[in-house]
Amino acid sequence: MRRLVGSGPVLLDLEDDGIARIRLNRPEAANGMSVPFLRALHEVVLRCHGEPDVRAVLITGEGKHFCAGGDVKTFAAKGERLPDYLREATAWLQIATSALIQLRAPVIAAVHGFAAGGGGFGLVCAADFVIAERSARFMSGAVRVGMAPDAGVTVTLTQLVGLRKAMEILLANPTLTADEAAEAGLLTRVVPDGQLLKESYALARELAANAPLAMAATKRLVWGGLGGGVEARLPEEARTVAELSGTADSREGLAAVLERRPAVYKGR
Repeated sequence: MRRLVGSGPVLLDLEDDGIARIRLNRPEAANGMSVPFLRALHEVVLRCHGEPDVRAVLITGEGKHFCAGGDVKTFAAKGERLPDYLREATAWLQIATSALIQLRAPVIAAVHGFAAGGGGFGLVCAADFVIAERSARFMSGAVRVGMAPDAGVTVTLTQLVGLRKAMEILLANPTLTADEAAEAGLLTRVVPDGQLLKESYALARELAANAPLAMAATKRLVWGGLGGGVEARLPEEARTVAELSGTADSREGLAAVLERRPAVYKGR
């Protein structure tokens, strides 16, 4: 039996076998993250915290993509008000990311289409397991629009793939295939197209059958061992994102994405 919680940009299915499925639900915007979306995501993750029977959490995206990152159209429309908007958006993204990492239950990101930007790429880096269809693609995207990574990516990605590869992914901004992302250490498993939900649910059921207290303790120990911890880096990421969003380069980057042209950056 499945219980649907809430409506709108993020949905939550609570299932009798101990699996909670978080569904990113803005398919018309490639699940791009706006402030209302991020508020809803945080609310849903907190609901998972409050459900004692949840043994595994699965995150999926509705429509063609897992999550294309921030809602670029909304960002561009803010103009000079963008720094204030991004301060709020980044705050919600950070507390949602922290809440995911702090969940007692293991989190599985099931990725199809694109996982990009602080939103999509950040959720991938914050998950405990990542299963991706072979046709999935991964991209950081922050520097592409004159901004910096957030969602703790400057910590999590480096731990996942190493310093040199993290620098390449974040600064050179390549689009990684699923096989390339798996080889780099970003993914747990690549599955054939059309098998994503089947394989993800199989893993979720396997995890849900394990000892929940031992799983929660192990997860806490592993995440807590990341240097000063992800949470220690989040305030500096937020400050940097807001600062960069007020630059001319950032406005040029957003305009270039929307106009589908190369950006011309001038360092101001």
